[in-house]
Amino acid sequence: MNLKLYVGNLPFGASEEDLKNLFSEAGTVQSVKIVTDPYSGRSRGFGFVEMTSNADAEKAISLINGKTFMERPLIVSEARPQKKRGGEFKGKRNRNR
Repeated sequence: MNLKLYVGNLPFGASEEDLKNLFSEAGTVQSVKIVTDPYSGRSRGFGFVEMTSNADAEKAISLINGKTFMERPLIVSEARPQKKRGGEFKGKRNRNR
């Protein structure tokens, strides 16, 4: 099992510290990252929590998935590997056509 967990349906007011405290009920938390919009800085409603062991990650999924947190039911699952973003840069567009 992957040690990194996807956490969805996050309340917009939740902080990384709030998530760390919640997931520490299941075991030792290595890192927490809430994904934010680059322009507004506001939460996008999901994030990632990395646990220190597979056993802690499995326990976190079973304990926290579906649990209500700040009035929203959380979705917790194993994080999938990030996909490569498509396309290569072709340079400037020819405007003289």
